[in-house]
Amino acid sequence: MENNKHSRKLTQDPTQPAAQAMLHAIGLTKEDLKKPQVGIASMGYDGNPCNMHLNGLAERIKQHIDKDQLVPLIFHTIGVSDGMSMGTQGMRFSLPSREIIADSIETVMQAQHYDALITIPGCDKNMPASVIAMARVNRPSLMVYGGTIASGKYNDRTLNIVSAFEALGEKQSGQIDQETFEGIVQNACPGAGACGGMYTANTMSSAIEALGLSLPYSSSNPAMSADKQDELKLAAAAIQQMLELDLKPKDIVTINSFENAVRLITVLGGSTNAVMHILAMARAFEIPLTIEQIGGWCMSTPFLADLKPSGKYLMEDLHAVGGTPAVIKFMIQEGLFDGSQKGYNGQAISEIVKDLPSLKDGQKVVFPVANAIKKDGHIRILFGNLAEGGSVAKITGKEGEIFVGKAKVYNGEIEANEGISQGEVESGTVVVIRYIGPKGGPGMPEMLKPTSIIMGKGLGKDVALITDGRFSGGTHGFVVGHITPEAQVGGALALVEDGDQITIDAVANRLSLDISEEELLKRKKNWVEPPLKAKSGWLYKYAKTVSSASKGCVTDIF
Repeated sequence: MENNKHSRKLTQDPTQPAAQAMLHAIGLTKEDLKKPQVGIASMGYDGNPCNMHLNGLAERIKQHIDKDQLVPLIFHTIGVSDGMSMGTQGMRFSLPSREIIADSIETVMQAQHYDALITIPGCDKNMPASVIAMARVNRPSLMVYGGTIASGKYNDRTLNIVSAFEALGEKQSGQIDQETFEGIVQNACPGAGACGGMYTANTMSSAIEALGLSLPYSSSNPAMSADKQDELKLAAAAIQQMLELDLKPKDIVTINSFENAVRLITVLGGSTNAVMHILAMARAFEIPLTIEQIGGWCMSTPFLADLKPSGKYLMEDLHAVGGTPAVIKFMIQEGLFDGSQKGYNGQAISEIVKDLPSLKDGQKVVFPVANAIKKDGHIRILFGNLAEGGSVAKITGKEGEIFVGKAKVYNGEIEANEGISQGEVESGTVVVIRYIGPKGGPGMPEMLKPTSIIMGKGLGKDVALITDGRFSGGTHGFVVGHITPEAQVGGALALVEDGDQITIDAVANRLSLDISEEELLKRKKNWVEPPLKAKSGWLYKYAKTVSSASKGCVTDIF
């Protein structure tokens, strides 16, 4: 089989002389035009530690590719720093960036007729966007994750990005002084790499390794490690092998692959954002998958890893005791992972990890199943009169599993941050932040800043927060997000009033506004839909086309 079956439409067609002339202009010879072309999509840019090194990784992969066999061609797409835009209006662009990234990779691959794809993502939305694009173009594809950041240090304290967020609440509550606050901020992020805990970037890279679309250790190799450099060489060889086998993403990924991914991130204590991203990726693969199925897989999988944000360790620590392949190997042995599913090279994942090292003896990062942190998973899908279309809770068990409290309502994050900072939220409160969903935000911003202020003030076990927005993977505490229908479209969240009793039950998986049906209908009758906040531009188009969180926040459902 010809490995250049896509690029040859430009390079070997005698009726395409202009295309061939332009390829000669970039330095390709007549012999080069007979070779398959590999698109290398970098999400690198200077302004974010998660992405600042990715263009360099792309160049090194290009150097490692066998030029006698393949033509590597780098192109670029965007990224958005969640950590930097958090708590600002810029955060509204974070989730929508996933669509731009996927669309732009698809655009270049299709327009330029590249035969294979390597994506090099760093920050949160980069990873699912890469997989969505891989599924759409369905050509031999591999993801090389930029890798996790090293931990920061200050006054013998190990730091990460969430340390900087929570330092604000610590300063406001008098736990630390200004000098310590500044020391934490200046030392939390020591260089390149994605946020170090089991936050969304490391969650999604782990999930994608479980899907079989990246090399072993890609999700746990630290960004600035020799292991990551070795991975670049292996990726260059792997994409050539995939081309020779004509092994495409849809040949690898099945519904069982997604189950493996969900179970892995449940074991690791991953981000709630994974739910919407997995739904979106499955849709791109044309695999029917519902939020209820994801919830069922989470509930039947134990939460085992003592990783931040709720635990002690970082991704670099997991890598030091065996990395993601060792966890997968352990899960296969425990019957928690279907090892028969294919990996990047077409082999069963059980075969790929068989001869790789197991978790180190005596390691303390991943608990035994018999000693699970939570025996039935931390991600819960809650329904009820406040979430008829579903919602996503992150309940590690450390906060308890049932919370009943009185509502304190905020119609946006900025007002919530100010109110929490000024002491408006007391023990026993359910903070409600609404009109920040996919349409209402628009863009469904993350609520890391308010949850971090709550944690910093020492209220993490005494206050719950619910929202039609979403949460950073760095969020911990008693939180429920992705509430559907969102307030903007008249969901019951729009009808909550200060002082209403709200029950969050992660045992029965219910989210309830404890008022009568008659009162709820009365409020519904009097509710008036507010105008969209965006009047033009990308956010307006996004608000007009985006699906609900329970359908993955995709923009191609009409």
